[in-house]
Amino acid sequence: MSQEIFASSVFFRLAIGGNDLGRFHTCSGLGAQVEVEQYAEGGNNSFSWQLPTRITWTNITLTRPVTKDTTKISKWLSDTMRRAERKNGEIVALKPNLTPIARWQVIGIVPVSWQGPSFDPSTSQPGVETLEIAHEGLQPS
Repeated sequence: MSQEIFASSVFFRLAIGGNDLGRFHTCSGLGAQVEVEQYAEGGNNSFSWQLPTRITWTNITLTRPVTKDTTKISKWLSDTMRRAERKNGEIVALKPNLTPIARWQVIGIVPVSWQGPSFDPSTSQPGVETLEIAHEGLQPS
């Protein structure tokens, strides 16, 4: 019997257009929703056909404490604003020893928002940055 091991701490590495933007502590929004159109066929009273029409991909949000990689996000955003073009990327879930757990190819990435860190010297909390990206689809690698 095979026993599956689940990671208790996971990191996420983000690369866009071959540009490694570093590791993040959280990643949310890896999901999709399929719109369905109902079609009631004449003479068939037992069910309606459920026809898939369009898929909607949720935005992906990644967060991390401020690191030396924070400047990579600023540079990527600056480059994207100067020449807006969608680029493909990859999100890799990593174990604490940085061994890959899972990979997702992210198609047609564009930035939605970036929230830089807020620093408050009265607390011991690290500054956290948040990056939100939109995309045209996910594919497992």
